Amino acid sequence: MSEVKKIATRESYGNALAEIGEEYKNLVVLDADLAAATKTGVFKKAFPDRHIDCGIAECNMMGIAAGLAATGKIPFASSFAMFAAGRAFEQVRNSIGYPKLNVKIGATHAGISVGEDGASHQCNEDVALMRTIPGMIVMNPADDIEAKAAVRAAMEHQGPVYIRFGRLAVPVINDNPDYKFEIGKGVVLRDGKDVTMITSGLPVSECLAAADKLAGDGIDAKVINIHTIKPLDSELVIEAAKETGKVVTVEEHSVIGGLGSAVCDVLSENYPAKVLKIGINDVFGESGPAVELVKKFGLDAESIYKRVKGFC
Repeated sequence: MSEVKKIATRESYGNALAEIGEEYKNLVVLDADLAAATKTGVFKKAFPDRHIDCGIAECNMMGIAAGLAATGKIPFASSFAMFAAGRAFEQVRNSIGYPKLNVKIGATHAGISVGEDGASHQCNEDVALMRTIPGMIVMNPADDIEAKAAVRAAMEHQGPVYIRFGRLAVPVINDNPDYKFEIGKGVVLRDGKDVTMITSGLPVSECLAAADKLAGDGIDAKVINIHTIKPLDSELVIEAAKETGKVVTVEEHSVIGGLGSAVCDVLSENYPAKVLKIGINDVFGESGPAVELVKKFGLDAESIYKRVKGFC
């Protein structure tokens, strides 16, 4: 059996920007002294005149991005999620969100899979923060193909967009001719009748593996990839809850304010159902190898399998 191809979505981000750079002459990329880590250095090499290194000044970078957008440019402001969503929140809210400017925020190194950098850099709160900004699109792609599609969709969308990318290489799961990316539309990766797993980002491939293990126990699990957390595909979520009765959300993010909270908001208003939220449980991350942290925080296939089996 051939080895599954893996690539970090931050790599996909840099490659996607370089790919569409020739097509969109008004695309400008900003970075905060992290072009090598965020992979926007790929764009810088191809289009040096349209790359701006703002230095270690993320708040200022968001202001510059807002100014560029006001002149008709389409800026992608890039940094680690902890800095893009955390440190620069006020500028994103007031300088980008409030005037509804056409700025795209590429936030890499999100979640506990940042690994050895530890809790200070493992942003498990960014989705919650960005969801609260009126009009902000929030996306969390699951693999290389989806990440590239998300960058293009953000480029074509008029208005502010936040895209979350990871440091750890993840399996490519969307390499099929039927794959279609649309902002606000979830993707059913596996049908099932007993329980629905709703997930996004890094845990998507782990949920698929967990579903295979559950099938061995006679539990038929539906798996939905929600690449756009805001706006959420409410129709798909409600339909799945009606079909299976039980819903499990899985995210590399705090269980407070992220995908799980978004799903619960929809279901509590439209179709109350039992929901189990799997994610980071109101604790900070810690330093360690990324793969080991994924296991410790219960986001690997085996851990998800056990939690879902118990829930069912």
